[in-house]
Amino acid sequence: MKKGLKTALIIIGVVLLLGVIGFITWGLTPLGPTNEALAAMESNANVTVQDKGNFIVFTPTPNTPITGFIFYPGGHVDYRSYAPIAQEIASHGYMVSIVRMPLSLAVFGINKADEVITAYPDMRYWVIGGHSLGGSMAASYAKKHTDTVQGLAFWASYPGTSDDLSSTSLKGLSTHGSNDQVLNADNFNTTLALLPPGTIIQVIQGGNHAQFGNYGLQPGDGTATISAADQQAQAADLTVRLLRAVEGE
Repeated sequence: MKKGLKTALIIIGVVLLLGVIGFITWGLTPLGPTNEALAAMESNANVTVQDKGNFIVFTPTPNTPITGFIFYPGGHVDYRSYAPIAQEIASHGYMVSIVRMPLSLAVFGINKADEVITAYPDMRYWVIGGHSLGGSMAASYAKKHTDTVQGLAFWASYPGTSDDLSSTSLKGLSTHGSNDQVLNADNFNTTLALLPPGTIIQVIQGGNHAQFGNYGLQPGDGTATISAADQQAQAADLTVRLLRAVEGE
């Protein structure tokens, strides 16, 4: 091998190695959680919180839930950042599981819902959803598991073009903030026809992309004109509405 070619291959190898190291480092340093999110990781009188390693479970204390909501976090966001809104949903009588994704990217853990479903074989109904990238990956899972999953929730998200859900019997929810500058509006509008029939579609006025969780500001996002608590309360109410629909209420 000529010396020049050998040197070039070494340089290319080093660049690729540095790229891989950089990507892994990026994946291991996600956004959040804020102190408020960490506080919501603690159990209280209404909700019991259990860290199962690969997912966190929020269970209503007063009753035994029959419906579980499996949640996929947004890309590059620490899964614990969604603890406050998970607490809120669970307080209405539903089990909520936030899944921990490899390198904080749901694209590497599309089938992670299997672990939650297997751990709770007595759960009667399952709804899956997610924020941003997490919602898209949840849709991919739901399309392939309509025998197990009865509902799908998108928070500032939309299905991939290959995940046509329009012929399924899934109950659906799609919500996003009016000031969201991260969500691709063209892709969102194009994929509306792919949503399950009767999907609840609701814009949260004054909300943005990041305030579905508690992980701070997100680069490129719009400025919210409502508080994170307000946005999450509205998102939680809409999600509870979906969960009730799945139960036939």
